[in-house]
Amino acid sequence: MAHIPEKIESYNTTSGVSNGEGENGKSHVSTTDLDTALIKAEIYGHTQRGLKSRHIQLIALGGAIGTGLFVGSGTILSTVGPAPLFMAYVIMSMLIWCIMNSLAEMTVYLPMPGVSVPYYVNRFFEPSLAFAAGWNYWYTYSILIAAEISASATVIQYWIPEERVPVAVWITIILVVIVVLNVFVVSIYGEAEFWFATIKLMTLFGLIIVGIVIFFGGGPNHTRLGFYYWQNPGAFVSYKAPGDTGKFLGFWYAFIHSGFAFITSPELVTITAGESEAPRRNIPRAASRFIYRLAFFYCLGSLVITILVASDDPNLVQAVTAGVQNAGASPFVLGIQNAGIPVLNHIINAAIVTSAASAANSILYAASRNLYSLSVTGHAPAIFQTCNKQGVPWVAVAASTALGCLAYLSVSNGSTVAFNWFLNLTTVSGFIAWVVVLMTYLRFREALIFNGMWDSRPYKTRFQPYTSWIVLFLLVLLSLTSGFQVFFPGSFTASTFLAAYITIPAFLMLYLGHKIWLRGPWVRPVSEIDVLTGKAEADELERLEMRRDPRNLWEKIWFSLV
Repeated sequence: MAHIPEKIESYNTTSGVSNGEGENGKSHVSTTDLDTALIKAEIYGHTQRGLKSRHIQLIALGGAIGTGLFVGSGTILSTVGPAPLFMAYVIMSMLIWCIMNSLAEMTVYLPMPGVSVPYYVNRFFEPSLAFAAGWNYWYTYSILIAAEISASATVIQYWIPEERVPVAVWITIILVVIVVLNVFVVSIYGEAEFWFATIKLMTLFGLIIVGIVIFFGGGPNHTRLGFYYWQNPGAFVSYKAPGDTGKFLGFWYAFIHSGFAFITSPELVTITAGESEAPRRNIPRAASRFIYRLAFFYCLGSLVITILVASDDPNLVQAVTAGVQNAGASPFVLGIQNAGIPVLNHIINAAIVTSAASAANSILYAASRNLYSLSVTGHAPAIFQTCNKQGVPWVAVAASTALGCLAYLSVSNGSTVAFNWFLNLTTVSGFIAWVVVLMTYLRFREALIFNGMWDSRPYKTRFQPYTSWIVLFLLVLLSLTSGFQVFFPGSFTASTFLAAYITIPAFLMLYLGHKIWLRGPWVRPVSEIDVLTGKAEADELERLEMRRDPRNLWEKIWFSLV
């Protein structure tokens, strides 16, 4: 399926658009852009809808679970204690749910092929912000590829030290595997990611069960932990200041750093929409059930961590301070070892490798589709629209892989140093991206209300626009305070400061540079926002899909679950 309506004439007839006029005579973009897109589709090819409901739901959740929860949580625990860790994951999960809701409303309304968040920014806000947001997404995704591969390669060294096999070998193997999975038919990528994510989630589910068993004294040593570590050494570790101030700063540190575990997670649902079967059916299911899965895996997972390991556990402190970012630094592993359970550390180590590789696989997909979408909207060279016969934008995949090769920095600087650079850079970039998402959603809402179409949108979420405004405020605050610790006496380092804040001026330079070049309005007037183009195609796709009934008992059961 092309990324524009197959026949412009059909589109004009079904949507009622002619001579640049929308419903009630309100202005709307002409079909010239659609003609241009059609010509480009003939030259470069187009993406295809090959992702099923189960693919989308597992990609959305599984792609978010990488080293942030399995390994990065150990750093937060040892630095600020169990209470801030748990609270941070709970509150961040709520923020992600709100962002997911806003994205889902826009995506379900216009699930166009080749779509991405910058596409909606360009359409509902203005081009310069879309340009900056698109490139911010692309380099964030690409750096995240490097972060996950770097962590995965380091974890492998738990079994095979670098003296025997250089870390560069593992980086190369992982890169080759994820590239191969991303250049074939998108359904192959979806199937691979489905099973990767299934293994990851089953492992995490098992770890939560094991944690509950240990909580009640069911481990080999029969020690009933309960919430012992919340009392001894305590629920809070003061951070940068004594007393209640230190406790609050500890929570804020955890809140900021917990964001890394969720970066790119909500956007994966939007990015998959253009290659999804029945997007009007599958995207709402993935979005509406996302919060329950976040609550189970992230909130329960972080709670289990605080039960299994003390914040002052010598092995945890040594692993974090020495920068040993492998399974030995995972609080899950340490807690199970402390409980006297043999062998399981190797199983968890394998799960961490799989989760990191799986996350890198999903992120490469997201990076390439984002670059493809940038090209479709004219914000990147047209060559990135080039697709193979299977509908995969292989040039965009190659470019994203090239930046992902930053993972080789681990060879000279050490995996932990490189991983921490990547973590700080991408966390702030992710916060900025979410700020743009919510700004765009609020503008989308204004445009639909202006056109009298607000109540007719196909997917509705609760508590809007209040949740969007609240989350927008919190994300701006998180972005501005992401490196607050460097301003305390004796804590300032140039590398830490740059990692925390360089993304903000970089984003502003992209935005202002494009604005000066384009010389357009700061915000597209609401009367000129196009809320019609592509809607007829999405409505027709929904109508055709609704006619399909389950073919057998298995499909009836499956449709009821997914």
